[in-house]
Amino acid sequence: MSVTFQDLLDRAGRLAAGGRRAALGITGPPGAGKTTLAEALVGALGADVAHVPMDGFHLADAELDRLGLRRRKGAPETFDPWGYAALLRRFREGTDEIVYAPGFERTLEQPIAGAIPVPRSTRLVVSEGNYLLLDEPRWTAVRSLFDEVWYVDLDPAERIRRLVRRHVRFGKDQAAAVAWVAGTDERNASRVAATRDRADLIVVSADPLE
Repeated sequence: MSVTFQDLLDRAGRLAAGGRRAALGITGPPGAGKTTLAEALVGALGADVAHVPMDGFHLADAELDRLGLRRRKGAPETFDPWGYAALLRRFREGTDEIVYAPGFERTLEQPIAGAIPVPRSTRLVVSEGNYLLLDEPRWTAVRSLFDEVWYVDLDPAERIRRLVRRHVRFGKDQAAAVAWVAGTDERNASRVAATRDRADLIVVSADPLE
């Protein structure tokens, strides 16, 4: 389905119409443009909208080491989906004056607690992540807390090019970046692609930005 950015803005705005609290999820494989879309929507929608990336719920490297999962960082089992669902639930309930969500520092490759304030006045949370539609017990509660989940798609060759460039920008050398994308990132991308048919909307990404 071909949609314009204005179509997406209108659709996102309708989710929180009438003062209700709503959550919009944006999913898709690594490098497809999820964050670009989320940031553009939040910037255009303005006040009373918050951007809460799923990446803040990465497990810290120390915990990944304890679990023996460091080399699989970014896979579904290296996140805290229960914590993610709990935060979305707190937002939906609207009983707290403010909810502090964790952020993710790409230079450090670590989650940062309490980095994103979501005040009670927020009507819409936009959150992007790879596994919002994953049909596994740990993740099903997450899907139930979104009003809609959109899937961002992109030509695989372009998506891989972007991923390699991003890894290089954040510290990997070219060879290490290519190896990580071909291994870990593409294994994760295959798991995400299997969830595509569960999305409420398919958005074809053509934005050259990441």
